[in-house]
Amino acid sequence: MSRGTVLVVGGGIGGLSTAVALREAGYDVDVVELHEDLHSSVYGVGIIQPVNALRALDAIGCAEACLGVGYATTAWGQVHDVAGNLVREMPGARIAGSELPPMNGLARPQLHRILTERARGAGVTIEYAKTFTELVNGPGGVDVTYTDGTSGRVDFVVGADGVYSKVRPYVLAEDLTPVYIGQSAFRLNIPRIPEIDRIILQHGPTGMAGFVPIGPEMAYFFFNTVWEEGQRLEQNRMDHVLRELLAPFGGLAGRVRDEFVTDPSAIVFRPEEWLIAPAPWHRDRIVLIGDAVHAVTPHLGQGAAQAIEDGVVLAECLAAGSSPQEAFERYTERRYERCKLVVESSVAIGEWEIDPTGKEDFDHAGLTQHVLETMVQPF
Repeated sequence: MSRGTVLVVGGGIGGLSTAVALREAGYDVDVVELHEDLHSSVYGVGIIQPVNALRALDAIGCAEACLGVGYATTAWGQVHDVAGNLVREMPGARIAGSELPPMNGLARPQLHRILTERARGAGVTIEYAKTFTELVNGPGGVDVTYTDGTSGRVDFVVGADGVYSKVRPYVLAEDLTPVYIGQSAFRLNIPRIPEIDRIILQHGPTGMAGFVPIGPEMAYFFFNTVWEEGQRLEQNRMDHVLRELLAPFGGLAGRVRDEFVTDPSAIVFRPEEWLIAPAPWHRDRIVLIGDAVHAVTPHLGQGAAQAIEDGVVLAECLAAGSSPQEAFERYTERRYERCKLVVESSVAIGEWEIDPTGKEDFDHAGLTQHVLETMVQPF
């Protein structure tokens, strides 16, 4: 017997994970995704899955598949200088009693495929090229009007539609907008050089270069650099600009510059933004998850991890049998401080990367380790 009906707005990582968790908890779940298909909703190249993300994925039956197509590491990473010399090890953290690795990297399309297949296999309905035009929220349910002209009533709506969420105004009185940190990131898939067996970071005068293994034969390269807000960069100039920014680097970054930064169409360029919404994250029968309430810059690889955890916790709270109001309050209580730590720590690392002047005492690797050790605690 169904516990009720849920509409999840957004078919990204958080939305699909939440849909699976709610379906496993006994709810009938429909996902609507504005993009026209699975592939068009996938942004970026690769993704970092810290051990807490793997634990949450394991809870919805997806960790094994992710590990099967990704690259599991024996440690979190290393810090190198601009010339490529090892400066510091970053061991990462493990979950007591678990065999999950400190980190798994995989291609984003692979993750979306795994989550989509798991959702459909669990009985979730996914509709593409569709979203809502109006939500009428109330204590007994939510009346939804859709872009295809249909309408209906559901017991709950989950807003998993990202940092520019259209569901968020139905929950929060404050008009929130994400904060641009002052950095943007270049990303590019490259062959996995043998040395890339964990996250490798190189800090130089023009930004932070990084490498993440995402499969036996593939890695992705990223470069965080200062970028004026709103400044356009034409796609056909991506490779030229990136090579110029990487000019001071030796080591892995120098090799990538010389061998692999050749095709501008293969480079993804995105601004880095953050947001943390005040509690509560719900109103009546509508609740928010993921980037809609805690958008994270990529400096700790925790954005997707936190969204997946949101879905698992939300399903647990609703399945506990308390009233929807109590369930949503408990969900926010369990998630708020944890997500806030990730958001604020990521921003602090980004600000240090932008300008380390006067921040000689800032311990980038130490803060990373602190967050990772915090994240392996129960969520």
